[in-house]
Amino acid sequence: MARIYLSIGSNIEREKNIRGGVEDLKRHFGEVTLSRVYESESVGFDGDNFYNLVAAIDTDMSAKSVSDTLHAIEAEHGRTREGPRFSSRTLDIDLLTYDDLVTNDNGLQLPRDEITKNAFVLWPLAEIAPQEKHPVLNQTYDEMWEEFDKERQSLWPVEFQW
Repeated sequence: MARIYLSIGSNIEREKNIRGGVEDLKRHFGEVTLSRVYESESVGFDGDNFYNLVAAIDTDMSAKSVSDTLHAIEAEHGRTREGPRFSSRTLDIDLLTYDDLVTNDNGLQLPRDEITKNAFVLWPLAEIAPQEKHPVLNQTYDEMWEEFDKERQSLWPVEFQW
């Protein structure tokens, strides 16, 4: 079994799409551990605020199969891949890590560089996996969050009704 971490985000009908995306993850993968939900400003474009969280899942699926499943879940929630890379999203689910796998092959980058760049990924990841180590940097996510420049991006936990 591989332990995977996923980032989940939405800024279009965010409550509906986050709830639906998590339900679909449970349907495909079974038990899902979730961080709190955080709200953040859009990064890289002007748009509505996002809701973000991180999920931990154990799976027997390959990294490629997981990625394909995530894309299918996004599509079920109206995600399209046209337009600019940084834009509003109905649902965005990214595979952050797959055990300690390090790869950048056929569009699958592991670990995702968003872990080190975005507070909305690192803070919830540090929340649910504080002692897990980044496969390349060999630092715990808690250590990485402690060192992160928290002035770069606004982020705050929100009450979220599941």
